[in-house]
Amino acid sequence: MAKWTPKHEAPEPLEGPVVATITGGTILWFVLFLVQLPFYGWFDDHGHLWWLWTCLAGGGLGLIGVYYVRRRDAAIKRAEAAAEPTEQAAAKQTAAE
Repeated sequence: MAKWTPKHEAPEPLEGPVVATITGGTILWFVLFLVQLPFYGWFDDHGHLWWLWTCLAGGGLGLIGVYYVRRRDAAIKRAEAAAEPTEQAAAKQTAAE
């Protein structure tokens, strides 16, 4: 069986509002947890208590995700700011030649 090889380059990854997306998802998990909390007894009686804890776990993991993507976003901005002066110097040198 022949190994599959791609016939074209992979597209660049899409960058969007990552921090806002993760924050919105985290808020949604916590809201779902709070909405289900008054029905704790019903969930317990019917064996669906894991639904409640899944929402809480999703919110907790979302907080970790918010921390991670905020740090990633800050690192990307720092790298762009550090690369900017060297790009300007290269442009001036090219213009002088």
